[in-house]
Amino acid sequence: MTKSTSPTWWQEAIIYQVYPRSYLDTNGDGVGDLNGITDRLDYIAKLGVDIVWISPFFKSPMKDFGYDIADYCDVDPLFGTLADFDRLIAKAHSVGVKIMIDQVMSHCSEQHPWFVESRSSRDNPKADWFVWADPLPDGNPPNNWLSVFGGSAWQWDSRRKQYYMHNFLTSQPDLNFHNPEVQQAMLDSLRFWLQRGVDGVRLDAVTFHFHDRELRSNPPATVRDTATVTDVNPYGMQAHVYDKCRPENVPFLRRVRQVLDEFGAVSIGEVGADDALAFMAEYTAGGDKLHMAYSFNLLTEDHSARHIRTQVEDFKRRVKDGWASWSVGNHDVPRVATRWGAGNGFAKNAAAFGKLVMAMQLSLKGTPCLYQGDELAFTEADVPYELIQDPYGITFWPEFKGRDGCRTPIAWTDGANGGFTTGKPWLPVAPEHAAAAASVQEADAQSPLNFARRMIAWRRTMPQLTRGDIEFLDAPEPVLAFRRTLAGERSVLCVFNLGGDDVTFTLPQARGAQKLDEAGLPGDVADGIVSLPACGGWFGYEG
Repeated sequence: MTKSTSPTWWQEAIIYQVYPRSYLDTNGDGVGDLNGITDRLDYIAKLGVDIVWISPFFKSPMKDFGYDIADYCDVDPLFGTLADFDRLIAKAHSVGVKIMIDQVMSHCSEQHPWFVESRSSRDNPKADWFVWADPLPDGNPPNNWLSVFGGSAWQWDSRRKQYYMHNFLTSQPDLNFHNPEVQQAMLDSLRFWLQRGVDGVRLDAVTFHFHDRELRSNPPATVRDTATVTDVNPYGMQAHVYDKCRPENVPFLRRVRQVLDEFGAVSIGEVGADDALAFMAEYTAGGDKLHMAYSFNLLTEDHSARHIRTQVEDFKRRVKDGWASWSVGNHDVPRVATRWGAGNGFAKNAAAFGKLVMAMQLSLKGTPCLYQGDELAFTEADVPYELIQDPYGITFWPEFKGRDGCRTPIAWTDGANGGFTTGKPWLPVAPEHAAAAASVQEADAQSPLNFARRMIAWRRTMPQLTRGDIEFLDAPEPVLAFRRTLAGERSVLCVFNLGGDDVTFTLPQARGAQKLDEAGLPGDVADGIVSLPACGGWFGYEG
């Protein structure tokens, strides 16, 4: 089946995230680049995905590895040039793949000319482009807001003799979106890339654009947020009602959508919030804001059937016309094969577990977002402290080791440095990844890579899985079972054993069902009795 050309094609699509530093290095400096992505677009197209989301490649001092932007309209020399990006766009479109860039609007680098000017005085043209505040009479920050990366969200600046706000690193000052000029500057930078042929945008930290004008302190959290941050981080101890998720964000997202609609481009928002599902629903409802959104709610350690069912059902209950993107892995969390698999011993059988998770993710209602290396079932790499690059991990080591373990370079071959670079890689290539390299899996018909290709291709032939409704069925933990229905099509049953032991149980809806063998997971149904081994799953037309 060919790719959809409907106006809501993105609801049937699959997103594939590329973290450019770690994809492929073509100039031997140890850091991946845009030409490396271009060189691997045939691999990506063969995987069968529709959209490639590329993490930031803009000019940056790289204190947060590109999420601290110093120029929104240029490529950092580390990654290449604008001409390299134009070639990437052209090649992607020639192989039928769309390109989505990562726009970090809520904050920028302290080296951005805007901030350099803003901090120079209290009366310059950009004095109000960032969030500045006077100290309390005792010299303390104006309120109790915390940084996601640890400590206060306020940093003293000796030039202006004021504090500036930073939700992340002190080198990432927050822009003041209450200033209309800031909003317009962001929309202009978005238009710059859309005019170059970009097909979509991923909005980083989309809930962080606006802050409370009165700078009111946050109250204590009644339920600690451990979905967004680790439990060793005090950030989760506050209810973040004043430093983010402000109502002014909704009309701004409508302005973003208007620009996107001019170019027929799509959007996805990263929603980090105490009640993420509520904001996923609010930001995607009505067809005039984000096209889709994802949260950290499936990026946690909890992968029980109950948890997954709750997230999908709650989103469905809260929004009627919005759209979710379900992600189980990205550049901010430990790899899913380890994060979900370790407790059940699946990390030792990452290939089988990777297939199960891939099949489950591709079967949920919503747009799947895959992370590079998940198609290879890579586990979390163990990066020793002396090689850690992530400032987040350095702050909270050893209880939290940061994000480097999921960001190590992709192993393309089982040779030196996994074929990633001819130089010294910025992070070490995990030996276990080299053993399961893309070239090794290419030659194995039963590998996770070839399974992912088959599963993605089969999903494209099943409109129930791309456009159908979802209804969860009662099954014993750790089994996740649901029905996908679409008018005019036979209902499809999807059943997955997320645990480490064999499971047998009765599923009345499966009585008389016709098994669908295309997925190829181990599992069977006879007379309504479901038998699933560990890492087993089953698809069938309902009887």
